[in-house]
Amino acid sequence: MKTILAPKAGFCFGVKRALDLAMQTARETNKSIYTLGPLIHNPQVVEDLSKKGIKVVKDLSDIPEGVIIIRSHGVGPDIIDNARDRDLQVIDATCPFVKKAQELAKELNDQGYQVVVVGDKEHPEVTGIIGWTGHTGIVVETPEQAEKLQPLKKIGIISQTTQPEENFNNIASVLQEKAEEVKAYNTICHATRDRQYAAAELARKVDVMIVIGGKNSANTQKLARLCAQTGTPTHHIETAAEFKREWLADKKLIGITAGASTPDWIIEEVKRYMEEVTNQETDKKQLEDALSVKEIRKGDIVKGTVVQVGDDEVMVDVGGKSEGVIPLRELSCCDIRSPKVMFKVGDELEVAVIRVQDDEGKILLSKRKADAEKAWDTLRIAMNDRTPIEGVVTEIVKGGLLVNLGVQGFLPASLIERGYVEDLAKYVGEKLTFLVIEVRRESRKVILSRKAIFEEEYQKKRVSLWEEIEEGQVRKGIVRRLTNFGAFVDLGGVDGLLHVSEMAWYRVGHPSEILKENDEIEVFILSIDRKNEKVSLSLKKILPNPWQNIAEKYGVGQIVKGKIVRLAPFGAFVELEIGIDALIHISQLSDKRIGTPSEVVKVGEEVTAKVTDVDIEKHKISLSIRELNKEKEKAESETELAAHQTQEQPPAPTLGESLGEDLQRELAEVSGQTGLIEVSSQTELTKVNEATELVVTEPKEETVENDA
Repeated sequence: MKTILAPKAGFCFGVKRALDLAMQTARETNKSIYTLGPLIHNPQVVEDLSKKGIKVVKDLSDIPEGVIIIRSHGVGPDIIDNARDRDLQVIDATCPFVKKAQELAKELNDQGYQVVVVGDKEHPEVTGIIGWTGHTGIVVETPEQAEKLQPLKKIGIISQTTQPEENFNNIASVLQEKAEEVKAYNTICHATRDRQYAAAELARKVDVMIVIGGKNSANTQKLARLCAQTGTPTHHIETAAEFKREWLADKKLIGITAGASTPDWIIEEVKRYMEEVTNQETDKKQLEDALSVKEIRKGDIVKGTVVQVGDDEVMVDVGGKSEGVIPLRELSCCDIRSPKVMFKVGDELEVAVIRVQDDEGKILLSKRKADAEKAWDTLRIAMNDRTPIEGVVTEIVKGGLLVNLGVQGFLPASLIERGYVEDLAKYVGEKLTFLVIEVRRESRKVILSRKAIFEEEYQKKRVSLWEEIEEGQVRKGIVRRLTNFGAFVDLGGVDGLLHVSEMAWYRVGHPSEILKENDEIEVFILSIDRKNEKVSLSLKKILPNPWQNIAEKYGVGQIVKGKIVRLAPFGAFVELEIGIDALIHISQLSDKRIGTPSEVVKVGEEVTAKVTDVDIEKHKISLSIRELNKEKEKAESETELAAHQTQEQPPAPTLGESLGEDLQRELAEVSGQTGLIEVSSQTELTKVNEATELVVTEPKEETVENDA
């Protein structure tokens, strides 16, 4: 007789959180503490809280002063406001999943939707959700009730967090035909969904189901109904005292599950009691076996004691008429060179009977086959209660890895990690932990998953992180994936996006320039979208801002040097220092008109330019090479002019000096002739081959009348 505890049995996250808050409050305050209604639907826990001074009231008016704890089911906003108006200290222990349903109810109501809540009308969680709609919401429990609703313009559907998913889907399908516009949000808690699924799956495999939880607990009642619907005998109890021995008569496999309000100590109490009953039955059977000589049959799995270890076989006393022998090849599924490595005299083993009598009259045994038989049972139980198991990876095959579990298991590559795994070789020879997700003994098929373990841990971290994370925090994370636009950083249950523009104060072309996958970094929480579960991150917010003292470093008119780091159609970007880029507009790159910046500059080139504008607020600096060149030309011209003006000039030559002695001789020859020669008007100077030539023009004849 074996007992199997269903996965997810017992306290859910929301209930445990509420109980922890209540216990913490009791330790930290001397004020009177009250809960509005039972904190959880379990009489034993409520009684224990009462002993610690935490009292249950039905109405706020019953509380004179002190602390009011809002239970995990939540309440409407009017109750919280009323409590604060009465100066009561409010400890809100509303389950985060219920809180999300409340927020959606308010949002849909504010947007003009008729809110429909799928759930139990009298349940406190549903009453609280309706309060967030301004008490205008409608509660629907069955598809038949949904059919009776009048047509509406807009319907917004949400669910009580503990509803069976099938019921929610059926009602949502009916309501789709009742309005022009329908929004449906499945707000069922994943822990509730998983608990119900696991309980029903276990019920199909066992001979009897025991459901533990308060008789007033709605989710425990649903568990009992779901188990009973499988056809397996099901019994709902609150404590071990209600358990009846006859329920186990002729039963080999017993399943146990528990509601979200059932503490571990009650579950353990029931399990211990059932084990005592089981052990009593086992002891009785063992006594009967001891009174008779064992009859060994082929195929039996029997226990024995090692009496001799040889070089190639092991002798085992199995309580029969003769001893059994295990050949070397039957000792293990793995190759071993000598039995002495693994066994010694006195070891107790479970072995399979291969042949009742060999040629020498000995019983032929196999530990390898017994291990395999045992492994199948272990694997089936491990799969049912989601118990992690260990195994050694033996080799790489197409699509994944083979694992030695006593039998051979297959680990698909897609289920090794949460993300994609490229190198499978690193796992060969490693002892790892897995969850069994499929067992088919008839085809000797075992499918394993490591990813499922990581996912459960991830979800726990995720819920915890959403409670803690706030904008403005600096948190550690691990870079999981790089894309062209940024990096996804695992903050411990939630992936945040670190956009490439938030990685540094300077321009980053690709995230791989400064990050690589699996880097552990600190990031600034830039913004949080809780509704869509998105987090935006920044790296540069926690780095020194190079623009902080920029006005002291760069002023208009200043001459600076930098390196061309990028060309654009409209200009060139110059890196003045890490994190500080300036722009030289295409019109300021050259004195002449150019078509593209690459005509005059190239990436990597060192340039000198003049600062023409600094906009600290927009993080922009404008430079000009053209302005700098103009200033240089002007300065050079002024220098040349000044040098020319200061140079000493010789006196101007006289006419005689210019014309020379030849002119003087010609003038002398004609000086005695009648008539006048006006040299100033009748001579022309012509420069020929650096010589001066005098051209004398004869005077025109004039008629002269004499007085004779």
